[in-house]
Amino acid sequence: MGCLAFILLVVFTVPQVVAEATIVAFGDSTTATRGQLNIYAKRLAAAPTLQPFDLKIINAGVGGNNTSLASKRFDRDVLRHHADVVIIQFGINDAAVDVWRTPPATLPRISLQQFEVNLEHFITAAQSQGAQVILMTPNPMRWTSQLKTLYGKAPYAVNEPNGFNKLLVKYAASVRKLANTQQVPLVDIYQVFQDYNKQPNQSIDTLLLDGMHPNDRGHQIIAKLLVREIAKILER
Repeated sequence: MGCLAFILLVVFTVPQVVAEATIVAFGDSTTATRGQLNIYAKRLAAAPTLQPFDLKIINAGVGGNNTSLASKRFDRDVLRHHADVVIIQFGINDAAVDVWRTPPATLPRISLQQFEVNLEHFITAAQSQGAQVILMTPNPMRWTSQLKTLYGKAPYAVNEPNGFNKLLVKYAASVRKLANTQQVPLVDIYQVFQDYNKQPNQSIDTLLLDGMHPNDRGHQIIAKLLVREIAKILER
């Protein structure tokens, strides 16, 4: 065999090096497994852009969680995995005012200030282990008859299409601010869904299962945006 032929053989038979990466999706019920729904965490491993990487996807979403509840499981569900990428999305349960209680609540479950403190802790603790953090704003919600029955009181505005987001919009803005000050990537789901709603013959309602949780189309959009940011991180 000639020298050139030998070199070519070596070049084309060297096995491809596959980079391993652990990704933790940390959030509430909009992140958590939901029956057979193809949620965004499931979609990441199947994304063609991320196929060169040997991904381990850990879904650390828990329904009903706000950032204070999530902080109690943060070490167990996030830090112990020593992830390469940590995706963080909270806000819906933090901003919720339980007006359905007797007597009705008048304040959010978690104050905006505490929400920011909790998120900042998640970011700095994950980064201290070498993880890259991606923040996501919560998705906007829409009124349904069931949600109006539960939450159809002040401070919410029942007759406004975005009336269920009266407080949530402030929490989304807080996430944007924190992403900027902490200099971490932001996937602005709140704004993306709102922009989708502005297009002809499109509505946020068609991105949600029940006025609150993303449906298959909603998760498809979320996953596409996340894949773009994850690829930037893993290809460095």
